[in-house]
Amino acid sequence: VQLQASGGGSVQAGGSLRLSCAASVRTFDTLAMGWFRQPPGKEREFVAGISGDASSYADSVKGRFTISRDDVKNTVYLQMNRLEPEDSAVYYCAAGPRYPPTRYWGQGTKVTVSS
Repeated sequence: VQLQASGGGSVQAGGSLRLSCAASVRTFDTLAMGWFRQPPGKEREFVAGISGDASSYADSVKGRFTISRDDVKNTVYLQMNRLEPEDSAVYYCAAGPRYPPTRYWGQGTKVTVSS
């Protein structure tokens, strides 16, 4: 499984970004998908995950971020609204046969939020 993340960039606090992760796999619809992030100098942490129609979020992003998937396009998205400087990190897409999705990892995409 190969995962290609995109959509990172620089934005001011309060702004929005949408991350995308395209998967090269035939059985995308059977995979659990997720987003993790690693802030500078910190460990990687869970952000959001989706398996079938069920999704879950880290408390720090609930109400601001939305994860979704398009099983036709083999793509998972992370819509990030009301971004805060604390959201600055390298964001990683991940996938797996079951939850939590940590078996396969994409390259990171950097998000920088300025105050």
